Amino acid sequence: MASAQVAVFLVAAALATIVVAAMYLPGVARVFLIAQTAHWSLSYVARPVVLLWVQPVPSFGDNVPDPRLYEYGYDLGITAVLRPVIFGLWFYTALVVAYVLWVRLRPRATAPRVAPFAGDPTFTQTLILLYGIGTLGRLAAYATGSSGKAGELESPNPVINLVTILATIGAVGLIVFYRNDSARTTALMVGALVCGELVWTAIVQSKTPIMGAALAIAVRFAMTGWTRVNVIGVFGIIGLALGGFGWLQSLKSTATAKADAAQVDAQYPAVVHPFLSMLRRFDLLEAATDSWFAGPSSWLTPGQVLVHAYQSLIPTQLLGAEKFRSGAAWAEQVRGRSVDMSTVEVSLAEGNINEGYVLGGYVGVAVGVTITFVLLLIWIRALYSKNLAMAILGLSVIEVPVLFERGVLGTVEMLGKYLQAVVLAWLAYLVVGELRRRMDQLSGVPQPSGKTRTAQWV
Repeated sequence: MASAQVAVFLVAAALATIVVAAMYLPGVARVFLIAQTAHWSLSYVARPVVLLWVQPVPSFGDNVPDPRLYEYGYDLGITAVLRPVIFGLWFYTALVVAYVLWVRLRPRATAPRVAPFAGDPTFTQTLILLYGIGTLGRLAAYATGSSGKAGELESPNPVINLVTILATIGAVGLIVFYRNDSARTTALMVGALVCGELVWTAIVQSKTPIMGAALAIAVRFAMTGWTRVNVIGVFGIIGLALGGFGWLQSLKSTATAKADAAQVDAQYPAVVHPFLSMLRRFDLLEAATDSWFAGPSSWLTPGQVLVHAYQSLIPTQLLGAEKFRSGAAWAEQVRGRSVDMSTVEVSLAEGNINEGYVLGGYVGVAVGVTITFVLLLIWIRALYSKNLAMAILGLSVIEVPVLFERGVLGTVEMLGKYLQAVVLAWLAYLVVGELRRRMDQLSGVPQPSGKTRTAQWV
């Protein structure tokens, strides 16, 4: 087992180095990097540790033990599948360290960086409107059985799905940008939004909403300043996300389902039980196993990747054809090489390292993690952008885990999906701005010039 322990140690060392480097960065850059390491730690460190410690036998309803690793031997299997992961994480670590050195050595700005939309009353009211419309969409999805589940290929109702995205943008945007002189009002607003995302997490059986809310809180504190209370609050939200998710899921389970789950969990130590529900949803180790068994350069050609990425940005109505779904294709074409997926229809998270490995070997891994790092820098700047579209996209990446568990193709797909929501948010911003202007006219408040007002909107 020594070889597997060394592999896990190298992964943990790379992630620890990223955390240490991130502490020398200001603002939201530090938050995003620490969030990445936490996400990857659950997949590439926590899961292997549990597998090596417990040596669980694969069983129905339990995706923690991978049948391929069990048959191959957990020691040899984990050692093999983590090789590309080790290379990719250390390559990413080198990029992060280089960026930290560049930031620390260049002249620093004297004035603190301020997000233009933070505390903007028009933008705040727009987010409240989006959250209200999106919540109605969520209620309609739940009432009609169209809420969907994690990993489904398609939403049962694409229109309702688009409307529910507005709730996501509204919730995350309010958590990040809402400002109020009353600390109690702010705490109540943020707390209500987090509870709403936790409930939606249980309904759709996906970790994404509550993890996005927790990350949004961390981003907020990175913008407003860290205090001891803020740090305690972030850790409290993380604990709520980890413990509350499993508790809400248990409320929806029948007595028979609970008995079956207890039988499956019996082979794990009691200390692991509270985390199994969440741990099962961090499945990048399964994707790493898929890529190792498939082999390097065994999936799409570079030309196919470019075509699929371009088509993902075009609305389906204009494209006139069904788009390529990388998660579904991964399940069928990559995982299907080593696992029988003939009776399974699910969309999977492939991860940048694993996608890069099957597209181009270790060179593909280097390209994949580099693109993730560049996207990270772009989205960090987007949250401080004066452009409404960029700010909305910056909020979307907080909720959608493209920087944590998707590759290049999955990232472009999510970008194309949220571009439609950006258009709706922009229209809502114009409507709210016009209503505010007319109300100010009725109340006799002096109005800025048309040029200035247009600049404020756009």
